[in-house]
Amino acid sequence: MTIVSTALPRSSMDRVFFAGMTLLILFAMFYGFARTWFLRPLFPEVPAPTETFFIFHGITFTAWFVLLTAQAGLVWAGRIDLHRRFGYFGAGLATLMVVLGIHGALVAARRPEGFIGVPVPAPTFLIEPLCAILLFTLFVSLAIYLRRDSETHKRLILIGSISILAAALARWPIGLTAMTSPVPGIQVPDLVLDLFLLPLIAWDLTTRGRLHPATLWGGLLLVATQPLKWMLAGTASWQGFAGWLIG
Repeated sequence: MTIVSTALPRSSMDRVFFAGMTLLILFAMFYGFARTWFLRPLFPEVPAPTETFFIFHGITFTAWFVLLTAQAGLVWAGRIDLHRRFGYFGAGLATLMVVLGIHGALVAARRPEGFIGVPVPAPTFLIEPLCAILLFTLFVSLAIYLRRDSETHKRLILIGSISILAAALARWPIGLTAMTSPVPGIQVPDLVLDLFLLPLIAWDLTTRGRLHPATLWGGLLLVATQPLKWMLAGTASWQGFAGWLIG
């Protein structure tokens, strides 16, 4: 009797995993910004930015996460040709995101009340969005440079996308920002953000027997910056620099 295996080949399983990860990230982003952006008319009582600039900002960042999911879907479908073509658009979109991300952080910091719903002085909290956009720039730039190495490329794109999730996680209706962190120096949204690395770590260990270098070093950098940025934010040097940026 011949037994026919129905298990997916490893390459197919890999495509399913990364497509699933992009969907998870897309959902986390949507859930976080549902009340202040996507479903705003249903939640008029929730504080949200009023500047027109943030409409363009929201559209641009949303486009990145939608493109992330679409690109993984194209790879899953075997349309590598289209994936590469849309990659050029993704590179341009990422560049625009960096510019808008920095400008948006400064717009928020320059409000009289500072960042909406954040009980931290604007010069101190400014380090959070700037650090996120810096990490995004680093990971995505490396991913573009190493695009011919598909294993490294897709991991760096994934980690880069995770690195800018904190803003969405902080807006989850369950109130992550109000929770007390069990790890001194790290905010609860950052700890939840770290959980998005766990499936990638588990996948590497299961399929490779070890962590891919992009997962290892990218994950370590992402986690290490979390306490370091708040240590830096309290220094006189950062306060002076942030004050100069805010004007």
